[in-house]
Amino acid sequence: MALIQGLSVSPGLGLGPVHVVRARLDAAPTWTLRSGEVNAEVQRLNEAIARVIDVLGVRQTEVAKAVGEQDAGILGVHQMILQDPGAREQVDRTIREERINAEAAVERLIDRLKETMGRLEGDSVRGYAADISEPWHAVIAALMRSDQETITQAEGRVVIAAAELTPEAVTFLPRHRVIAVVTEAGGRFSHGAVLARSFGVPCVVGIPNLLARLEQNMPVLVDGDNGAVTLAPDEASEGEFELRLAQRSVREAALALHATEPAVTLDGETVSVLVNLESVRDLEMFEHGRCDGVGLLRTEFLYMERTVFPSEEEQYRLYRRMVDAMEDRYVVIRTLDIGGDKQLPYFKTPRENNPALGWRGIRITLEWQDLLRVQLRAIMRASLHGEVRVLLPMITSLEEVRAVRAIFDETRQQLSVQGYDVAPDIPVGVMIEIPSMLWVLDEVLDMVDFVSVGTNDLVQYLLAVDRDNVFVSSLYEPFHPAVIRALGAIGDAVRRSGKSACVCGEMAGDEAVAVMLAGMGFDSLSVAPNFLSVLKFAVRRTTMADARLLADSVRAVSTIEEVRARLDEVRERFRVEMQGAVSGAAPADG
Repeated sequence: MALIQGLSVSPGLGLGPVHVVRARLDAAPTWTLRSGEVNAEVQRLNEAIARVIDVLGVRQTEVAKAVGEQDAGILGVHQMILQDPGAREQVDRTIREERINAEAAVERLIDRLKETMGRLEGDSVRGYAADISEPWHAVIAALMRSDQETITQAEGRVVIAAAELTPEAVTFLPRHRVIAVVTEAGGRFSHGAVLARSFGVPCVVGIPNLLARLEQNMPVLVDGDNGAVTLAPDEASEGEFELRLAQRSVREAALALHATEPAVTLDGETVSVLVNLESVRDLEMFEHGRCDGVGLLRTEFLYMERTVFPSEEEQYRLYRRMVDAMEDRYVVIRTLDIGGDKQLPYFKTPRENNPALGWRGIRITLEWQDLLRVQLRAIMRASLHGEVRVLLPMITSLEEVRAVRAIFDETRQQLSVQGYDVAPDIPVGVMIEIPSMLWVLDEVLDMVDFVSVGTNDLVQYLLAVDRDNVFVSSLYEPFHPAVIRALGAIGDAVRRSGKSACVCGEMAGDEAVAVMLAGMGFDSLSVAPNFLSVLKFAVRRTTMADARLLADSVRAVSTIEEVRARLDEVRERFRVEMQGAVSGAAPADG
């Protein structure tokens, strides 16, 4: 048994067999083999090589018929490269001597080939290195496909392990099959961490040399509360885990008793507690009565899980299912927000030196307006079946708001001409996540029906910190006084306008921060499903007067430590009150 300390990025407890995956498409995963698995792994390698050779042979025949033998010759060369006994012996030896999986062993071979050729002069020689590496990359892809087919066809739940915490790693399997996620690297506020918390999946990162110590299917205990991972836990550790899990279940059951009731403060003011969702499948993951609506439907995941752009009809059916499920509660649908690390496999965006400041969100859909128009048509058609609101991401100027408003009006008119009925009033709002919006917010509020603050990006842009960059992610600090004051300024502007404002970023999921935000003037909070009950509990245990005092107090301080100290006091009070609520809800003995 080995206990390893890491960094918690998503709370919770999980115990199960581990499955190592690759975090990015350009890197193969590595794991350690048991001695009895070596021969089977070599066989797995040989089968993958044989499959690639067969595919290359078929393609060579097809190309030769289409354009001639000479052009098809490179495919024959690729087959010969894979049949080279020297190269195959190197990979075989790496698997046996280092006891690592076939994907990693092939990647070692590719690295050696590039290193050898890279020392030679001439572009043509280095180009040849790329040529001889290409068929071996195909072998890695074949190995990965077979591995993914094996695990996706299985029924059991697993702990996902990867070199880095990325959205690809978190979403490798359907979430109901993911017990927890552990990685060697990853930031507390990276996109992968945000997804893990949204899914309610325990997650620990920052574990050096994790993969070298793992074997596929090794039992692993993940303590997302304290940031610890236990490899091959003993019976005593498993027993302690079961006890803690039972205690957590009692706590969640106590909170759930009143989770469907409105979040009304002790002095009678209501705060809407909404839910953030990634897809329609999320509807199955929580009790709908616990939320007051959907504060953020991230539609990019609808696009990311497909091989082509979803049609208007597909989108309409999915949005309608969401609206029908929410019944009389409203649904905020954010338009497509791709770019950065959220890429579509069938829509290639240019490589950028700084994608966080690049072509993403509304910048893409205003240039490729067909994407926006198709999505708006689907949303408007769904609006006839329930209350729908449209949210625009990455807005930086009034001109962008006007441009989308014009497209919105044109689309509505087009649908009317074509005989479609749509709701007479579809509120349109913008995301406040770029600092430039703070200085034109009064004018923006005159043009929109509501605003929603995306604190994840707002923090990153205010502090000039890329939250996905491991070298600076420690500087990503949501409790920086500048962030707190920016939120306060947004709340002030919203109060002056009389419009509605929501916070849908990560910060809203913290019960103390949620009370502070309510005190700043935000009338709704949108969080991952697993935070709904806790937030409602916190709102019902405070007065709006106290929430305003907290907000003013936190806005007045000048250091991160002071902000944390004031919020910690509130968290401790809620912790004590929550323990009392759990004790009161526990059944009596006998």
